[in-house]
Amino acid sequence: MSGVTMNEQLVADGAPQAVSGLYQPRLPRWAPAALALGAAVVAIAIGLGAGLGSRVQWGLLAGVLYVAATFVVAARVEGRRQAKDRLATSLVWVCFLIAVVPLVSLMWETIARGIKVLDGNFLSHSMAGVLTIQPGGGVYHAIIGTLEQVGIATVIAAPIGLLTAIYLVEYGRGRLAKAVTFFVDVMTGIPSIVAGLFVLSFWILMMDNGYSGFAGSMALAILMMPVVVRSTEEMLKLVPNELREASLALGVPKWRTILKVVLPTAIGGIATGVMLAVARIAGESAPIVLLVFGSQLINNNPFEGAQSSLPYYIYEQWAAGNEASYDRAWAAALVLIAFVMILNLVARGIARWKAPRGGRS
Repeated sequence: MSGVTMNEQLVADGAPQAVSGLYQPRLPRWAPAALALGAAVVAIAIGLGAGLGSRVQWGLLAGVLYVAATFVVAARVEGRRQAKDRLATSLVWVCFLIAVVPLVSLMWETIARGIKVLDGNFLSHSMAGVLTIQPGGGVYHAIIGTLEQVGIATVIAAPIGLLTAIYLVEYGRGRLAKAVTFFVDVMTGIPSIVAGLFVLSFWILMMDNGYSGFAGSMALAILMMPVVVRSTEEMLKLVPNELREASLALGVPKWRTILKVVLPTAIGGIATGVMLAVARIAGESAPIVLLVFGSQLINNNPFEGAQSSLPYYIYEQWAAGNEASYDRAWAAALVLIAFVMILNLVARGIARWKAPRGGRS
């Protein structure tokens, strides 16, 4: 560079001192950990001195101090350019910890409280003949209800959502496709209680059908369909057009190209989207409270009679308002979290299994 040496340019960029050659001062690898520890100690001291009783306030103060200290120290040692990079990195870490702490706290609280009564007897017995104020009883009837209701909702929503997404990506043109896309977007934002009220007014009040697990499944299917449509649509769009064109160039009909080329290529992502949609509806309580009516007994027939489910069981036990019912509610919440976690692991396994060779899982 004409008339300007490298040292002068580094000083202009904010380096604390001129350097020789390509050498520039760098913070040691242990510096971020030391700054974080120092920020935590200072935040605790300030919290104790100022009378801040909440550890959340201590944590937020430590995060602010860590970000500020990182920028100041990096600017003094490495220069302003590198300090800005470290500032962005520290902000990402702080935001990540802010998001993780509530999740870890929730899991810890649920496990600590739910493990008290969670055993084989709890998983294999219902609440038949058990008073809410007494210990004992189980969640078996609610597990059966959840599996049947979620399963029926998946059988209803998955094919409809898959075919709708295929239409929008492969065939959809003009006003009809725009209208379908619009209504899918609207359905994505529908509150779960509205879906429950719709099924209640149509299926139970107008058609004079009784409360049942199937009624709850229809409401869950309404909530599940837009999620399946959106996730499947995005997965189909990721399939390269070259694969479609190569198949069509060989004289393969379009429907067969979709069936034999497009869907197998995107099946991993589609399966993941369906599993995530199932996990979403598994914890819905509002439509279940309106439509399945709840039952203390085991009802294996989702098409007739009241039935329970895990979200309804948790609501029912917590509303009872005594120590024994609280323990059962926490244990059922732990079972529900485990159920959703298993579904997510299954989705990850299917995505990895069906991923194209050499592609990302």
